[in-house]
Amino acid sequence: MTVTHVVFDIGKVLIHYDPDIPFRQIIPDDDRRAFFLSQVCSHEWNLEQDRGRPWPEAEAEAIGRHPEMAEEIRAFRRNWHRMVPHAYEGSVSILRSLIADGVDVTLLTNFASDTFREAQARFPFLKETRGVTVSGDIALIKPDRAIYDRHAASFDLDPAKTIFIDDSAPNVDGARQAGWQAIHFTDSERLQQDLGSLDLPVPSKSVSAD
Repeated sequence: MTVTHVVFDIGKVLIHYDPDIPFRQIIPDDDRRAFFLSQVCSHEWNLEQDRGRPWPEAEAEAIGRHPEMAEEIRAFRRNWHRMVPHAYEGSVSILRSLIADGVDVTLLTNFASDTFREAQARFPFLKETRGVTVSGDIALIKPDRAIYDRHAASFDLDPAKTIFIDDSAPNVDGARQAGWQAIHFTDSERLQQDLGSLDLPVPSKSVSAD
């Protein structure tokens, strides 16, 4: 079926995200840092901010579990900007090529409200699509079915004619369960090939793999 809508995830698709970057300096010991990022300020803990939990509440919860790491916990939000050091230029080139050719492009992201606005200020292309659904703004997160349905309704998308791009396999599966087409993102070179196979306009030159 012809694709008329392209929906991009953001983190690890358009911009790099890695909490380990600042914490290599904050917690130099490898084992202690691995424990902190897997058990204290973990992906699951951070996902609750993507769902809308305020940072002070998140910090209090983590400090309650690990009071001996209070300073490191507070350092997570203060150093968030260092976790997103650059964009994936190949993916951004593809996004802009689609927009320039008149393809309907939107964004659907698990992101805390405040850090998303920071990201928009730093990465102008995040303001260039028709719009964005930010999980922290609506208290819904991928891969819950409700966020895909909400995005489709907000932007009047035909799910069957929508292609979703995300680095997370569960999020890709969630989109498919919502009736969307979906691509599991690995790098921009492969994305260019996948979208080209759907007859979507992508850069004529090969993009660099991210």
